[in-house]
Amino acid sequence: MCGIIGYVGNNNSVPYIIDGLKKLEYRGYDSAGISILQNGSLVTVRAVGKVAELEKAALLANPKGSTGIGHTRWATHGKPSEENSHPHTDCSGDIVVVHNGIIENYLTLRDKLHSLGHRFKSETDTEVIAHLIEENLKHVSAETDAELLIKAVQKTNAEISGAFAYGVLWARTPGLLVGVKNQSPMVVGLGENENFLASDVPAFLKHTNKVLFLEDGEIAVLRVDGATVLGKDGKVKKPKPVKISWDQQTAEKGGYPHFMLKEIYDQPQAIEDTLRTARADFGKILGLNTEALRGLQNIHIIACGTAYHAGLVGKYYIEQFAGIPVSVDLASEYKYRTVPHRVDTLAIAISQSGETADTIGALKKAKSLGFRTLAICNVLGSTLTRTCDSTFFTHCGPEISVASTKAFTSQITSMYALAIFLGNANGNLSQNVFDKLYKELMALPKAMSEAVKDEYTVRHLTRKIYKADRFIFLGRNVNFPIALEGALKLKEVSYRSAEGFAAGEIKHGPISIIDKGTPVFMLMPYDSLFEKMLSACQECRARGAFVVAVTTEQGAKQAKDVADKVILVPQASDFLQPVLNVVPLQFLAYWIAKRLGCDIDQPRNLAKSVTVE
Repeated sequence: MCGIIGYVGNNNSVPYIIDGLKKLEYRGYDSAGISILQNGSLVTVRAVGKVAELEKAALLANPKGSTGIGHTRWATHGKPSEENSHPHTDCSGDIVVVHNGIIENYLTLRDKLHSLGHRFKSETDTEVIAHLIEENLKHVSAETDAELLIKAVQKTNAEISGAFAYGVLWARTPGLLVGVKNQSPMVVGLGENENFLASDVPAFLKHTNKVLFLEDGEIAVLRVDGATVLGKDGKVKKPKPVKISWDQQTAEKGGYPHFMLKEIYDQPQAIEDTLRTARADFGKILGLNTEALRGLQNIHIIACGTAYHAGLVGKYYIEQFAGIPVSVDLASEYKYRTVPHRVDTLAIAISQSGETADTIGALKKAKSLGFRTLAICNVLGSTLTRTCDSTFFTHCGPEISVASTKAFTSQITSMYALAIFLGNANGNLSQNVFDKLYKELMALPKAMSEAVKDEYTVRHLTRKIYKADRFIFLGRNVNFPIALEGALKLKEVSYRSAEGFAAGEIKHGPISIIDKGTPVFMLMPYDSLFEKMLSACQECRARGAFVVAVTTEQGAKQAKDVADKVILVPQASDFLQPVLNVVPLQFLAYWIAKRLGCDIDQPRNLAKSVTVE
C-alpha cells in the first residue's frame, strides 16, 4: 500500500503534492518523491524517510510547474532507499511513473526489457512500467502525443499482471496526467481549473469533494479543464461524480470512525495481496532447493503477542501438511531458555513491524545456533528482514491501529501457504492433495469478503454483554489459538478481563470462573470436534453462562439448542476456518471498546511496535 497524488492546474503543483502526501502518509512512510514538469523537462526530488524529509529536499531544489505527481512509499520490492523511491523513470528520463500494488510478472518483463537495451536503476517492480511504456511508445501510432501516450499505456496494461494503480507523466505532454486502476485504489478529484489523481480521497479533500471512483481496468486522463475516463475497451465512459461529505480525519480512515474498523474490512484485500506472494516457489523464497527442503527436520516458530497466536496456528498447519515437528515459543522466553542444537532446523520469526526487540533477539540466538532463518513480516527493510536469511512478506500495507487485525489473518494465510508448499516439496502431500489445498487457499479472499459482513450481528450482540466483567473464549485444535487471540484483542482495546482456553481444559480449572451471565464464546465450526464443542456449550450453560456459538450454517442447526446466540461465519476447509472465525471476535472487541468509550486505535499503555525488552 502506497500513497499517490497528482495535480494538473494553473498553480504551482508542488505545495498541492507535498500537502497531499502528508495526508497519505498513513499509507506508507519508507520514502517519498515528486516529479514536476518544469519548462518541458521533468524535475524529480526523492528522499528516504517521511514526507518531512522530502519537503526539506524540495525546498532546496525548488521545482516549479503546474503539472506534477508524488508518491509516499510502503516498500514491497527493494529496500527503502533513494534509488528505490518513486517516481521512477525510463531510460530517457522523459517518462515518470508512480505505482501502488504488485506487478507479478515484473521479473519476466525486466529480463525482456533488459534484452532490448533498457537499463534499470532500482530494485523495484515499478520501474518496469516506465520502461515498458517507453518501449511501447515505439510501437504505437497516433495523431497527437497525448493519444500516443494513452495507447502506450493501454498496451502496457495488457502486458502486466497483478494488482496495480499507477500515474504517468511524459515530458512531451505538458498539462496531461494519466492514471490507471486495476485491483488497487485510484480516484480522481474534480476541481475548478485543477484536477487531482490520488490513491485515496484525503490527498485532495481540502481542495475538492467532487470525486470519480475508477473501476478496474479504467484509465483516467486529466487536464486542467477536466478529466476523461476510458474503459477497458478504450471507449470514453461518463461515470457520475460523487460528493464526499467526510471531514479530513474521517477521510484518512476511508470513512470509518477508527483505523481498527477499517483494517478489519481491509482483510479480504490484504489476504489477496499476500497470496500473490504465495504463488511463488517457496524453495526460492527460502533459498533452498527441493533436496534441502526435504531435509528439514525441525521448525521453531518465535513471535510475540498476536504474531505468537499466528505461530500457534502455523504449528497445526505445518505438522498436518508437512509432517515436520514444530515448537512455538514466545520470543521473550526463547531468547533465554536452553534450545537444543539440532541440524536441519528452520527458525521462523513472525512480526508485523519487523522491529520487535524480543523477536529480533530470539532470531539472533537461532542464527547463532546455526539454524536457517525465515521472517514472516509486513515491513520490507525492517531489522528482522535484514537479519533473516529469507523473508515471506505479508502485503497488508501499513497497519495503523495498535490492535492487529489484518496483519494477523495475513500471517495465518502465509503459514498455511508455507505449510502446503513444504508438504509438497518433502513428499508429505501428493500433487493432487496439494492442488486441492492450494485451490481452497486461493478462494480465501472471497470467503473473507463474506466474513466481514458479520459486523451488524456482533454490534447488536454487544448491547447485551458489553458491561460484563469477564469474557471467556473457547476453541479446540486449530481454533484454540483463535480463542487466545479473541481474548487478547478484547483485553487490548476494551481493558476488560478476558481469557482464552482450549475447550477440553475447562473442567480442569477454568470452569470455576464461569458464573451467571458470563459471556462465553465458543469457536465451533462443523468439523470432527463439533460434538465435543456442543458438550462444552452445555457445561458452560449449566453454570449460567451466556453462550455464543461462532459456527457455520450447518453447525448452527444444532448449536441453536445449546447456545443463547449464534454468529454465522462462512464455511471453509477445517484448517482455513480459523482465518474466518477470528473476524467476529475482532468486531466484538471493537464494539465493546466503542460502547465503553475507549481509545480504540491507541489503547492505554500499548505501542504498535515494542522495541525494548
